[in-house]
Amino acid sequence: MLISTTWQSYYNDKLIEGYSLITLQAYQIQSNLLIKHFGDIAIEQITTDGLKQYLAKVGPTLKPASLGHRIRFIKSFFRWVHEEGIIQRNPTSKLKEPKSGTRIPKFLTEKEIEHLREACQTAKEHALIEFMYSSGCRIGEIVLINRRDINWSNNSVVVRGKGDKEREVYFNVRSEIWLNRYLNERKDEDAALFVTDRAPHRLSIAQTRYIIKNVSLRSEFNKEISPHQLRHSYATHLLDNGAPLEVIQSLLGHEKSETTRIYAELSGKQRHEHYSKFF
Repeated sequence: MLISTTWQSYYNDKLIEGYSLITLQAYQIQSNLLIKHFGDIAIEQITTDGLKQYLAKVGPTLKPASLGHRIRFIKSFFRWVHEEGIIQRNPTSKLKEPKSGTRIPKFLTEKEIEHLREACQTAKEHALIEFMYSSGCRIGEIVLINRRDINWSNNSVVVRGKGDKEREVYFNVRSEIWLNRYLNERKDEDAALFVTDRAPHRLSIAQTRYIIKNVSLRSEFNKEISPHQLRHSYATHLLDNGAPLEVIQSLLGHEKSETTRIYAELSGKQRHEHYSKFF
């Protein structure tokens, strides 16, 4: 069976299992890279040595996290191929991910958040920035929200996160005010919470990133930020204000507590307080 044919079967199976389209799109890219290197050959022809040569070739050009992502896809793909009985032996069973140090996520200080607010020029920009920051949502979750999903009685919305899992998130009064202003000035009938200005339709992830980028470059700190930095900022400020890690884990939708614990490493306010107290 050719790699491309095998990939399509894998894709369909994982789609049925509930893998998100965003995850599968990322895997599609990895599948294309695999075919680009080996050619669209029979999956049975790929060996452990061949995969190691492929990874050794691309490894020096990638960050450890990117190389790790590529290896995780390859292992997942070939494990499925082996379990389906398409190949007799799994060539990835001895492949290991690269070791990488713990990366502390970048976040904005409360002062930088204020500068970001001041840089907003439209109700839409205000609403987007405030909602992303006060809800801690991933960008992929935000673009899927519809207007009717908002529960205005308690400023909450149920979003679909990784693995198509649902969770309830909340937004503050400032976000509520700007969302209402933005929605009240819209004349379109599109269901999406955030839409494009021309021929209104649902904002894509790329278009949402572009808005955040432009606002950040207009701000006083004049540096490009990523949407995920607003999520990191949300978690860090919750921790600084005394929120327990298990509560932050639930709000962020983290499956593993270890993923949330990293925010304890970057909570500068708490670390400074402990330093002042004990040194």
